Parts: sequence; structure tokens; C-alpha cells
Amino acid sequence: MMQPPAGYVRVKVEDELFTVEKCMLIESSDYFRALFGSGMRECTQEEIQLQELPARGFGVMLKVLRGDQPSLNSEEILDAIECTAFLLVKPLTEHLIHVVSSNNCTLMFQAAATYGVFDLIHASALFMRDVYANVREDLSFLPEDQLDYIESLSPSTFVAVATHSPSVELLDDISRTICYLDEEENKWRTLTSLPDKASTSLAGIAVLDNNIYIVGGVGGLRKQVVKLSFCYDTERNSWSEFSSLQHLRYNLTLTGQDGCLFAMGGMYKNTMLATVEKYHVASNTWSFAAHLPRPGEGIACTRAMGRIFICLWLPMDTTDIYEYRTHKDEWLLVTTLKRQQSYGHCMVAHMDNLYVMRNGPADDFLRCMIDCFNLTRQQWTALSGQYVNSKGALFTAAIKGDTVFTVNRALTLVYNIHEDKWKPAKEEAGFPRCGSIHTFLLRLPKNRQSALHQN
Repeated sequence: MMQPPAGYVRVKVEDELFTVEKCMLIESSDYFRALFGSGMRECTQEEIQLQELPARGFGVMLKVLRGDQPSLNSEEILDAIECTAFLLVKPLTEHLIHVVSSNNCTLMFQAAATYGVFDLIHASALFMRDVYANVREDLSFLPEDQLDYIESLSPSTFVAVATHSPSVELLDDISRTICYLDEEENKWRTLTSLPDKASTSLAGIAVLDNNIYIVGGVGGLRKQVVKLSFCYDTERNSWSEFSSLQHLRYNLTLTGQDGCLFAMGGMYKNTMLATVEKYHVASNTWSFAAHLPRPGEGIACTRAMGRIFICLWLPMDTTDIYEYRTHKDEWLLVTTLKRQQSYGHCMVAHMDNLYVMRNGPADDFLRCMIDCFNLTRQQWTALSGQYVNSKGALFTAAIKGDTVFTVNRALTLVYNIHEDKWKPAKEEAGFPRCGSIHTFLLRLPKNRQSALHQN
């Protein structure tokens, strides 16, 4: 048998032989890092035998390590979980977390519990908590302690905040609040009041690790740029300030991932920006990241499969979707959508689908069209039907499990996602505030929910 190329090693799993970069295994797997650093004879061998592991799971692992995002059937999920448990491969565990769905969450939970993959146990339990009404009957066979664990978790709650400028000194504005939808009572309740100096007008707002972050925005009669940044700690029910952007801006887009915030584009002194700043929560510091492919403001952004995607428009009728690859600090053009001119849009994600919402052409502003791009198949489809709130098209949406929440002052309209369309499921109370609305999901501590409901 020929020797593997320099820097490679052959790994035999069952009857299959894989030729793999040694450094990739060392970087991604605690098992291989320990093995190749142990000084044992395996360190210099050209071929290594792995006992009692499925070759199919090892193949899935290699696909993930090489940058693929494979869809997995039940057998592949089980084999992949066994491999990540034995080889301690964080990227594979993260991929499994990203592909948890209604179809596989119970399987994921059971297999992760069997093999002790704790991050996946928690992620699949959180997903089941969000879709609990749909999967409750399927969980009756679980041990009582596992059921208790799932039920101990808080489900995601739909949260909204309207446009507010900083408060004028000595003037108490009771409307400056962040509210959440109590679905059982069909009522919007106050979660917290905004800090006096905080602005949600043209600000960047994002949730990271279940905390709310507000960056930038404008305030005052002259629409001055707000320098301060604010964080709401959901667990402690408290606000704090954190360091300001290096390049002040408004009408920016803010998103969070892996312990960092990303502030993208926006405006400053009537100039559209292409700069991107990255905030490291642990060190409370901002640094510059790779510039946007071109300047943009109010950019639609979403996260899917653990990846960040944005829409950049090219007037009159072209929308480019880019992925920001955080580990490489680079932007990659994913696809382009060409449609007749439309105004205002947002983007949300469900599993490996990106949904781009846009208003109809100028002669039909109130019509909302939705186009779906599937990341796995790399295909566009147009959702059948029209999606319209009673007061106009969709400008904001949030997805919980397989459910889409949209809202305006008249009503909260809830859809269920079914393959190629969103089906209206129910109507809830409209959001009782004026102005543009930011929406997102939070998991409210159960003791806080009880206290809030008593008020």
C-alpha cells in the first residue's frame, strides 16, 4: 500500500480506510490531540485503527471538518453522535446542534443522553421545550428524570420593542419598555424599561446568550448618534453599559454568535458604511472585522445552521445574499435573487432555509412576497400565497421551533411552517406601541415569569 501524503494519516474504521490531514484531526478532536501528543507509537504510524466506531459516522465527521453542512438521516445521526462522543469533536457536536429539528429532536436527545454528549442533550431539550405541544405524546416513554429536565427549561418567548429615543431628563416615558407576549393570556406584558440614555431608533438590537444588546441609534431633535451601548441581563433583570463602537453609526445591523457581537454597516454623517466591528463580550473590547462587500444600511440579517447571512441590495431589482465566515473573517457570495423592484425587507431562517420577505412593487406596496433559498440544495423557490398583516406587509418576524411570529399594532399573526408555505395558525394581540418594531426571542427565567404575571 502506498504511503499517505506528507502530513496525512490513514485511519481505518470498520472495513473502510480514510486518508486524513493529521493537523485537522489534532485541531478538531480532543481524542486525536491527546493521541498524537502522547509519545506513543501511534504518533508515527502511517495507519491507525479505530475500534468499535461506525465508519459512516466517521465519514460524516470528516465532511463537517472539511466545511460541509450535511443533512443527516436517522442512522447517520446515531453514528455521528457515537463518533463525537468517543472522539470529542466539537465542530461535529456543533453541527448536530444546528440540525436539531422536529423530526429528529427526540432521537437526538435520547442518543446524546446515551453517549453523554451534554451540549447536544441541552440543545435538543431546548428545542423540544419550544415545540412541546407537538412532541409531548412522543416523550411518554422517556425516564421521569429526563422528562423533568425538559420541563424544567423555559420555552422561548416572543419579545418586541418599538422605536424610542433617549428620555428627556425628568420626563418619565412609561411607553419606553421592552414587552413580551403572554400567549396563554393573549396579552403583551412589560419585561423591562429601557435605560434613560438608550435609543432603539435606528439602533442595532440583538440577542446573544439570552441577553439583549443595544448598540448605536439616534436621539434628540437633531438625531444625534448615541455613543453608549447597553446590555440587558435576562437572568438578573438588570441593565449595564458596555464599551462604545470605534466608529459610531446608526441604522446598523447587529447580530451575535459564539460570544461575540457583529455591528455591520449603517450610516454616519450621511455616509453609508461598509465597516464591520466585532465585540468580544468576555473582554469588553471592539475590533474591526472584514468590511462588507459594499456599503449598506438597515441590512437584513439572520443566522442559519450556525452561520451568519445578510442581504445586500443592488437597485433596482437584485438582492445578493452573503455569508460571513467568522472563522476566516471573510464574506462569501452565496446566491443572488432577481425580482421586480420592491421596498423594505427582512430575512429569517428555519433549518437550512432562508426566507427573504419583500414588499410588492410600487403599485402594490401592501402585498408581501416571500422567497425561500435552501442552503443544502442551493435552490430558490417562491412561497405560494401572499403574507399580509391587516395593516400591511411583514417587516419583522421571529421563528420559534416550526412557528413564525409576526406583529404590528393591530395583531400578532402566527404561522406554522409546512414545507413550501407558511400556514396561518392563530391571531394574538397586536403590539401596543407606535413606530417600527424590533422582535426577537428570549427564554425568561420561570421565577421572573411568575413575578411578572402577578404585576
